[in-house]
Amino acid sequence: MAKSSKEWLRRHVTDPYVRKAREQGYRSRAAYKLLELDQKEKLFRPGAVVVDLGAAPGSWSQVAAEKTKPGGKVIAVDLLEIAPISGVTVLKGDFRDQQIVEALAGGKADVILSDVLPNLSGIRNVDQARAAELTLAALELCASALKNDGVFIVKAFHGGAFDEVLERMKRQFAKVAVVKPAASRGESRETYVVARKQRKMAVTQSQQKTGASP
Repeated sequence: MAKSSKEWLRRHVTDPYVRKAREQGYRSRAAYKLLELDQKEKLFRPGAVVVDLGAAPGSWSQVAAEKTKPGGKVIAVDLLEIAPISGVTVLKGDFRDQQIVEALAGGKADVILSDVLPNLSGIRNVDQARAAELTLAALELCASALKNDGVFIVKAFHGGAFDEVLERMKRQFAKVAVVKPAASRGESRETYVVARKQRKMAVTQSQQKTGASP
């Protein structure tokens, strides 16, 4: 086994969040990132509609389903298979397709979560550009599928494309905050951006593109 693989395995086995996830029934340690974000930002409420992009293996959808009881609706989508989760509608496919809009059945989401990552090449600039492209696609989805007073949470990595993504989000949302949960590993360049108060201009532009009624 390569030295880097051994180091990853050692860190994974000794990670307190990994142990905690197993004990509490979450599918990955990422659940604690979202739990912390919710504690700080008050993302969820009972009865809310949540869309989870890049949901596999499903820990964020587990948290969202718990936090929106009773009466909540969670739609999880990923290119990868997701084992069934109680209270969650699971879709397999690309979130850029129409299936999310169809699953919302004419309604809009209160919260859109995006933990989407591209297939990594190992070339930092290429991976950052691909991740930024997915974030921009998620922002397009927000314009058509997120309520004006809804919340958008997206994973972002500090690097060449980060400022561009952040600026784009600030044009679309009136309130944008960058947060690094304690469950994110300290050496990771990963952060999360929480955006609120979508500007009506973004929604109008989306309606013009799709031909939808206001």
